[in-house]
Amino acid sequence: MDERNRPIHTFQVCQVMEGHQNNWLVSEWVPRRAAQKVFVEVRFTLRDCSSIPWVGGTCKETFNLLYRESDAPLPPSTSASSSSTPATRPPAHFAKVDTIAADLFISLVDTIAADQSFTQTDLGDRVLRLNTEVRQVGPLTRKGFHLAFQDLGACIALVSVRVFYKKCPSTVRNLALFPDTVPRGDTSSSLVEVRGRCLEHAEEREEPKLYCGVDGDWLVPLGRCVCSIGYEEAHGRCLGCNPGFYKAFAGNIKCSKCPPHSSSPAPSAPVCSCDRGYYRAPSDPPTAACTRPPSAPRDLLVSINGSTLFLEWAAPADPGGRRDVTYVVHCWRCGGGAEGAGQCEPCEDDVHFLPRPLGLSSTRVAIQDVLANSNYTFQVEALNGVSAQANRRPAALNISISTAPAGASVVGLISRDWASQTSIALSWQEVEQPPSPILDYEIKYYEKEQKHLSYSYVRSHTAGVVVSGLRPSTLYVFHVRARTASGLSSFSVPAEFSTADKSPELGGPQGSVLVMVLAAVGGFSLLVILTLFLLITGRCQWWMNTKMKSKEQRRSHYQNGHVVPFARGKTYVDPDTYEDPTQAVHDFTMEIDPARIRIERVIGAGEFGEVCSGRLCSPGKQEVGVAIKTLKGGYTEGQRRDFLREAGIMGQFHHPNIIRLEGVVTKSRPVMIIVEFMQNGSLDSFLRGQEGRLTLVQLVGMLRGIASGMAYLSDMGYVHRDLAARNILVDEALVCKVSDFGLSRVLEDDPEASYTSVGEKIPIRWTAPEAIAYRKFSSASDAWSYGIVMWEVMSYGERPYWEMSNQDVILSIEEGYRLPAPVGCPLELHQLMLHCWQRDRRLRPHFCDLLSFLDKLIHNGLSESVESLDYPFFISVGDWLDSIKMSQYKNNFIAAGYTTLDSVSAMSIE
Repeated sequence: MDERNRPIHTFQVCQVMEGHQNNWLVSEWVPRRAAQKVFVEVRFTLRDCSSIPWVGGTCKETFNLLYRESDAPLPPSTSASSSSTPATRPPAHFAKVDTIAADLFISLVDTIAADQSFTQTDLGDRVLRLNTEVRQVGPLTRKGFHLAFQDLGACIALVSVRVFYKKCPSTVRNLALFPDTVPRGDTSSSLVEVRGRCLEHAEEREEPKLYCGVDGDWLVPLGRCVCSIGYEEAHGRCLGCNPGFYKAFAGNIKCSKCPPHSSSPAPSAPVCSCDRGYYRAPSDPPTAACTRPPSAPRDLLVSINGSTLFLEWAAPADPGGRRDVTYVVHCWRCGGGAEGAGQCEPCEDDVHFLPRPLGLSSTRVAIQDVLANSNYTFQVEALNGVSAQANRRPAALNISISTAPAGASVVGLISRDWASQTSIALSWQEVEQPPSPILDYEIKYYEKEQKHLSYSYVRSHTAGVVVSGLRPSTLYVFHVRARTASGLSSFSVPAEFSTADKSPELGGPQGSVLVMVLAAVGGFSLLVILTLFLLITGRCQWWMNTKMKSKEQRRSHYQNGHVVPFARGKTYVDPDTYEDPTQAVHDFTMEIDPARIRIERVIGAGEFGEVCSGRLCSPGKQEVGVAIKTLKGGYTEGQRRDFLREAGIMGQFHHPNIIRLEGVVTKSRPVMIIVEFMQNGSLDSFLRGQEGRLTLVQLVGMLRGIASGMAYLSDMGYVHRDLAARNILVDEALVCKVSDFGLSRVLEDDPEASYTSVGEKIPIRWTAPEAIAYRKFSSASDAWSYGIVMWEVMSYGERPYWEMSNQDVILSIEEGYRLPAPVGCPLELHQLMLHCWQRDRRLRPHFCDLLSFLDKLIHNGLSESVESLDYPFFISVGDWLDSIKMSQYKNNFIAAGYTTLDSVSAMSIE
């Protein structure tokens, strides 16, 4: 009977009264299918030997699980289910998986020696409890396998055996189908890269990939598919647009309602067709509304002034729904008088339009050089972007006008007085007495080669003008006419003059003007230069004074030759102080699009999931190597919060000796933390592989980098609590960076790896005594841990306190024992370690003191004797006073402002 008093079937054996037991139970042949690694779940109950009276020393409380691979079932003789004959070895070729023991045993109020059955119900006071154990078998390479259970003298009942394997089930991600995938059975790379296939009516935008993890969870989606033209994403599929909607571009966007004056009667429309009488221009996007040609221009007016006509009109009443309305002006000239009546011909080549006759955006145009005593007809057409699609003549408006007989020219021949590279001086005389007084003169000119492109005009109140702004070595044509009270006269005979092709002489009137202009410009430039010089000189002097005043006040330290300021003024914010701790992640980190992350390989496993290396692509930047921490599937909200807590801490730190956080992925699965990739891994592993290969300068340089990072953290008010070589990462340039912030960690494999207090684990070998005893963590306790890290570095990654148990370590430290100097370690460095390991935490050096000491050690030369240093054995003023038996004067020194050894060394006799 089971624990609920229900009947069950079991395999059982209880030959505990007989010695030399070797009982076997072999399963049927199990085909492995696609599995590379299988799991065996065993439910059983096991009698406690102490509950069986008169049992000998041969009683066991364990049994063995074994397996054997084969391509076909084994013969019956090999797979016999049991053997009562004592044997010294198992059946051939069975490999042991594990020895299985029970956590809970059958307990009896009254024990009966002869009872060997587990299913009798006459003992009402029996409590039967089932045990469940799961073991992994594999990797498997043959077609199937047999399981075997070996009993060597236990009282056991086997209730059930369940054999299963894990797979990542078929799924759809980013519109791509990923098939069932079985994880790898080996341990070289537990992630399987799977390429997805785009769903129907979807197309690949970026190669879709997923990674199948060992637990059967899909991880790290990369790439994506998007719905094709005419289809939109809905319920994880691409569905056709409904009638009246369309989608013109491939992508994960929704179908849009048809624009005005268009429709899509069929589903899955890539574009909406225009209604009758409406059109879409070739340059219009499919999202644009359908439009129609404009109506005709309105209110066409004409005026004439001499040989120039002016046309003006109003815009069409209906622009057709568009804003790109333009105008075209056509001109016909019909001969004046009886002889030319009825004979009309286009006049575009004989007159000049300003600005042009085609593609006008304004509603005004000037027509020059019209002939006197002629009849002109003008037509203005309105066009827009769909006029060509309408396949009909544009709407137009016509007007006719007759020009009056031309007035005689009152201007004689034009002469050139002088010319420069950019100017020409002209003059002329009147040839006859004008009918009315002349008000002014109008001079029209143009480049001879550009006659039909542009004209220019100037006016003059005298019979002469200087035309400037011309091009050098260019031939110009000039016309002059007079404006009187009765109107404009005809233009004079055109005259052609060229500008000069070399610098003019400075002796003439133009040269004098040029000399004065150059002198004025030079003087003004000199004045500006002198003013700027005085301003910049004064500004630089002020900046240098400010710089010198603030230089003494700025704390900074050096790393790899660069000055890095401390985070003075910036304080660390504990994410646990937030009402919602996840808000700290949003405040201090950057969300990264998973599509920018490319995973390359698995490099390890953490408590929350696997750690991979890969590349991070940033827009406009080169790819960078990153380490990717993933949160495995099936996590609780508490695990997710604990996982992201580290990111909320790291995001607040910016220092060359602190591991850099690139960002997080929280809006998709899996949740990831992205940090910079450190090529040489953890410091302890790196040192073990480099024993004897690094110089003393390199080792001290590593210690200096760690001290620099810890000084930064201490200055921000952050206490690390787990400073150890395993939590220091090393890059390819041997720069050490502090890492591992705020996560609950399983420290080591052996059961003595940590001391537990109030549910938290403490790394005993690296932790200060007060932190172990009273949980008083501070920068001083971090300084103790730093001393242990120094010992690890100088011993090339050796385990602190060697094989001593944690309890022995605690007792030894209480009795005053401290680690001895590693082989080859300079005396001054071991002395520094001992200062870090002082019992009174108030006497331990601050990280800024440690940093200063290491700098002096490096700058004075590590090869010199201890005496060559200023004060190699003393880290603080208190240490020095203690050494000369004057510790009672510590408060006097502090009150007088002598708080550093630098200040003490500068003291005078007075």
